[in-house]
Amino acid sequence: MGRSTGRAGTGPASSQAAGVRTVDGPPPLAPLYARSLLRRPRRAVDFPRTTVRAQGVRADVERVAAFCRATGFPVRDVLPLPVPHLLGFGLQVDLLVREPFPFRLLGLVHVRQSFEQSAPLPVDAPLDVFVRAVGMRAHQRGATVELLTEVSRAGTAQVVWSGRSRYLARGVRMPGTPVAEERLPAPEGEGTLWRVPADTGREYAALSGDVNPIHLSRPTARLLGFRRALAHGVWTASRSLAALGGPAPAAARFEVAFGAPLLLPSTVRHVARQVPGGWETAVRSRDGSRVHLTGRLTRR
Repeated sequence: MGRSTGRAGTGPASSQAAGVRTVDGPPPLAPLYARSLLRRPRRAVDFPRTTVRAQGVRADVERVAAFCRATGFPVRDVLPLPVPHLLGFGLQVDLLVREPFPFRLLGLVHVRQSFEQSAPLPVDAPLDVFVRAVGMRAHQRGATVELLTEVSRAGTAQVVWSGRSRYLARGVRMPGTPVAEERLPAPEGEGTLWRVPADTGREYAALSGDVNPIHLSRPTARLLGFRRALAHGVWTASRSLAALGGPAPAAARFEVAFGAPLLLPSTVRHVARQVPGGWETAVRSRDGSRVHLTGRLTRR
């Protein structure tokens, strides 16, 4: 999704005491997923304080257009609100694989995501991207780790976009009482039917770089404990946001909670309702009984 122009910058996270590791740009993910199979999780239940950064990253304009076509956003001269997450996702994987976390990358479950921007970003703007872990906490099914992605215009320290990604590491034991996740409202109603084809995961992997095997095919998903391939959570979130009627406001926050996996192929129901200051949205099974995603868009 992005490439690096090599421009320098200090950035919002470069003063972290634990150190900053600079990469040339968003790395190819297939070798990192392969490397994760050989890596042993550390025994201590803790998370590394390293920040991974890439400087002077530019989004690939053609891939941004492909992202828009795949998710329903209009093609414009500014980045759709979720796209900076794709610029940082490779750095997330690099961090999770190369640093000594107490779990393996493969098998992590994406349970929560937010995207927030203070101003729109031009599609061709050079950006500095920073990723770090900001916490772990006990969960009823293991432990969650939260990764913070921050984006600034290249060479500046002002964060203009940020995203928080929360992943569940099943089976990891942490001290303390599990903290209940905040529930987002899940609107009901007839909504709009989406037909989600079997190749959705492969198509989105090709444009996002996220080649996690759970999204690619039934056989590879079964190796990791799923009956069929799953749609990417960020694809589902992005299509839900795009379905609200076009680009998000210039300053906005979109937060989603992921529920039941969206198995491929599927027919699902998208429901949205306007509320003061924004929208609430849900992606449900066709009969409405299972909730795959709940979301809340807030204008800033």
